[in-house]
Amino acid sequence: MSAQHLSDLIRFARHNSPFYQDLYASLPPHCDRLADLPVVDQQAFWAANALPDSRVLTGPLSEATLYKTGGTTGSPKFSVYTRDEWRTFVTAFGQGLVDTGLRPGHRVADLFYAGELYASFLFVLDSLAHAPVDNVRLPIGGGAPLESTIPTVRDLAAQVLAGTPTTLCRLAEHVMSSGVRLDAVELLLFGGEALFDDQRRLLAAAFPRAEARSIGYASVDAGLLGRPVPGSDARVHRPFTPYSVVEILDDSTDEPITEPGRPGRVVVTSLFRRLMPIIRYPAGDRAEWTGTGPGHFRILGRAEEGVRVGPVSLYTQDAQDAVAAADTAGRVVGMQLVVRRWDGRDGLVLRLATAPGDQVVGDHAVGDETSGREALAKAVVAELESVRPLYPDSVRAGFVHPLSVEWARHRDLVVNPRSGKLVRVLDERPTA
Repeated sequence: MSAQHLSDLIRFARHNSPFYQDLYASLPPHCDRLADLPVVDQQAFWAANALPDSRVLTGPLSEATLYKTGGTTGSPKFSVYTRDEWRTFVTAFGQGLVDTGLRPGHRVADLFYAGELYASFLFVLDSLAHAPVDNVRLPIGGGAPLESTIPTVRDLAAQVLAGTPTTLCRLAEHVMSSGVRLDAVELLLFGGEALFDDQRRLLAAAFPRAEARSIGYASVDAGLLGRPVPGSDARVHRPFTPYSVVEILDDSTDEPITEPGRPGRVVVTSLFRRLMPIIRYPAGDRAEWTGTGPGHFRILGRAEEGVRVGPVSLYTQDAQDAVAAADTAGRVVGMQLVVRRWDGRDGLVLRLATAPGDQVVGDHAVGDETSGREALAKAVVAELESVRPLYPDSVRAGFVHPLSVEWARHRDLVVNPRSGKLVRVLDERPTA
């Protein structure tokens, strides 16, 4: 399936998708420029895309593969691809793998996760199969025990390891502690998370002959986002033209940003998906144009729609719902998600602002408020962990720090200096 003309895609979605029909109801009949279209509201999009009666889909769900994407356990979100759309997806992404350093004959261990409707393992395996260079694919998976993964990688002389930074680092720790040498490994392809300096040092110690590079920028909901750009900065990518259009929009006004070095949120339009159209959809990340090449942009971290803490994806709505459920007295009047990194692991802090009258000194309540504040903090954490069980699972596995609560006054919450709007997610991690 070839990439569609934008005007044809807009007309098709407007005519066949009840969601887009409602979203564009006030627009002129022949509106065909992206800048004239509203940005999709993620919460409204996923509320409309509930199965089996999705209002986003443009036709019946009769031929497709269904994948799970980020969201709460109680309200899972699903993306669907027809066989032609999936083939286009993996073929385009596979073309980008040559920019990572994939060479003919490379033996590649796929260490992404499979099963439970998740796409990453199959997506990477199919992308390798559709890459323009020959390669040998080793479908090991991220869930395989390290005790069997390492001998497999060693005995089959894998030259490329593909997985999330968390998986690659877990493997690296085991390699170093066991004294095993994997001298054939020369390329580490990471995706799904940012790669930080401390992780790079660990990977370099375990795999001294290997270079760590981005496998590419894509997601099962947003589709194709960025093709790797060879160079020292693994955060820099370029759009998958002509299969998608990437925009960077001002955080306050949603006006398209064109000048280099000015951060904004990433919005994507997929030009090859018709069953589940993706038109001006927020990818959940922030980025900036680099000015170093046509369409080159640098990923800066997660935007307010969601946040990635180690291997765990969270949406701000998840945390807001947890606070609402736990805070029956209505003491909390503001919230920010603060992501930090210390001792080699990510950690999520819920910064909660209390209602007027609550006595707070620093992070501590005064007098009898202490026990009430601690009880509320425990209730919020318990509620959030109940809907995102992957977080406590990752804590037990040693991947992330436990959830914590930081108390503040409303004036302490960080706001956008240009608009005064609350910044929902603060990513305080140093990125490589």
